[in-house]
Parts: sequence; C-alpha cells; structure tokens
Amino acid sequence: MTKRCYYEVLSVSKDAQEGEIKRAYRKLAFEYHPDRNPGDDEAESKFKEAAEAYEVLRDPEKRSRYDRFGHDGMNGGFNGFQSSDDIFGAFGDIFGDIFGFGQGRGGSRMQAGSDLRYNLNVSFRDAAKGTEVELNIPVTDTCDECNGSGSAPGTSPETCSHCGGRGSVEQTQGFFRISVPCPSCNGRGKVITNPCPSCRGAGYVRKQKDLNVRIPAGVDNGSRLRLRGEGEAGVNGGPHGDLYVVITVEPDKVFKRQGQDLFLSIEVSFVQAALGHKMEIPTLDEPVEMDIPKGTQSGEVFQLRGLGLPYLGSSHKGDLLVEVRVKTPTRLSGKQEELLREFEALDEEKPMKKVKKLFKKAKDKVMGD
Repeated sequence: MTKRCYYEVLSVSKDAQEGEIKRAYRKLAFEYHPDRNPGDDEAESKFKEAAEAYEVLRDPEKRSRYDRFGHDGMNGGFNGFQSSDDIFGAFGDIFGDIFGFGQGRGGSRMQAGSDLRYNLNVSFRDAAKGTEVELNIPVTDTCDECNGSGSAPGTSPETCSHCGGRGSVEQTQGFFRISVPCPSCNGRGKVITNPCPSCRGAGYVRKQKDLNVRIPAGVDNGSRLRLRGEGEAGVNGGPHGDLYVVITVEPDKVFKRQGQDLFLSIEVSFVQAALGHKMEIPTLDEPVEMDIPKGTQSGEVFQLRGLGLPYLGSSHKGDLLVEVRVKTPTRLSGKQEELLREFEALDEEKPMKKVKKLFKKAKDKVMGD
C-alpha cells in the first residue's frame, strides 16, 4: 500500500515548526490511541501512521532526508528508525509526552486522571421539567496540605541520587539498550524524605466532593451529562478526568413516553362517544379541555401539539397523544336495556335498512322458486 505523505498525515505544512508538528501529533495520538479505541483496527492503523510521521518530522536530520528523497530516504532502517536507540527512545518520548507511559529523559510525565461514572435516578416529572440535584462523589484528589507534592509543609522532594532525577535507568538486554523506570524513585526522579502527614507522601487523598448538577429538561434513559474536570486527579500535575452522570428516568403513573411525545389513554362512555363530549385532559402543567367529536370510535388517537417533552437544547416540544377508549357498560337496569333495544329498533327503521330488507325478501323468494 502506498504510504501517505508524512506532512499530510499530521495535517501540517512543509515549513511547519517543531512545536506545531508536536501539537498536531499529540492531537492525533490522543484521538486514535488503542486504549481509547479498543478493537478498532482503523484507529490503531492511524495511530501507528501518526507515530511514524512524527518520529521522522521531529528529527531535523531525518526530516531533511525525507524532504530530499521522500519515503525512499527512510528505507535504511525499521519504519524510519535507524538504530535500536531510535526505536526505544522514540517510543519513550511518544508515550511519555502524550500518555505518561514513558519514564526517561527528565523523570515521570504528566498523566490525565481517570474518568468517573455516577448513575442517577430522576423522577419522570423532573426529567420532563428539568431540575438541579446535589451529588456527593467519592474521588481521589490532590492533597490540600502539600498541594500534591507528597512532602510535609515547608519541605520539598529531593532529586533521586540513583537516576540523577531522570526517572529512568538504562539496562542492556542482548543487542539492545533500553530505559526502564528507576527502582529507587519509581520513575518520579524525586524522592520524598519528609512525607506529608495527611497523604503519607502520596500527594493524593480520598475525599467526598459535593457538586450541584443541573439536569436539563427532556433527558431520557441513558442520557449522559459530562462534567469536565470533576473526575480523578491527574498524575504529576496532569489534568483531572471527567465525571459522567448517567440518567435513569423513573416511570410515571399517568403518562407513557414515546421519544419526546407523551401518550395518555382515557375512557369515555358510549353516550359521550356517540354524542360528543368536552373533557379535561391532564398535562405536565395545567389541565386542558379537549373536544371529543360525535361518533368517536374506540382506539382513536387525538394529537395535542406542543404539550409533550422538550427537545434537549431546544425550545421545541413533542406532542401529547390522547387515545380514547369507549367503555361498554356491563350492568344495565331494565329501563336502560329497554331504551337500548328501542334505539336499536329505530336504527333498523332507517331508509337504507328498509331497502336492504326488501332486497333480502326478493332474493329469498327467487331462491325459493
């Protein structure tokens, strides 16, 4: 497969400076990193492609050779790497700068904190109208007493004498020389001689965080609210993670939900359906009056526009759908039965009924002959 131009891969111009190239790579590496896209072969391929392009363009010598000869100038080594030092050194920088995996070249790296999830149940009416709730979230956060340094107030961490503050030491394995985290300082490059009494040198403590969260009107089951920076604390000065509030909406006794529409079923009597009727219909706000026209059949649905749920981030609302069910009486008095039979008899006397009877008699006579 033909390789794409490295400048095209990173979306930078051929005269881009080192800082611009690094920023472009950081963005792509963060977006396509395999840990963020498990099982996505395309994302993994793009991640590797970006890493290869960055390794060449960040090095002035390799970049010059690439500018002159293109990809052919990179064939002297493995994917643009000219020696074992290139391979391990480059990946130490790549993962260290972006994700905090590497430990060499100046001690441990910043790493973003973990995201948190909070499952929240809200009532049907609160989900429909919106509300504000107070959450109490257990999080790992920066120690207030030492401000995350791990050292007791008035003291500071000391440079590790074993690695000289680099956070890594080199080891030789066969033909390769690799950098590994320093065992004395665990890759930090610093050692704490006077630990903070609150966090015992960790720089982090477990605490409860109170948050006021606004639940927007119209949320549904599975809606996720993202609160930036309210997750776990980052490592070595890295940014906090995010908090995701996942909504579960409790069912309502009156309404059923169909997207942003509300559904309601009402009962009317046979007489009300036949003669027409005005009826008070409940809504999420004040009740409204609805006309049930003459001759309404059981199962008919009437649409009351704009009385449903609001669409998220919009002033528009769904509709209220009212299903009419005609209730058949089960216990009739003698007088009621008499009136119904009289009604049926009157119905039989309609002109079309008489015509049908005449046709039926004529047909029976012909068949008899």
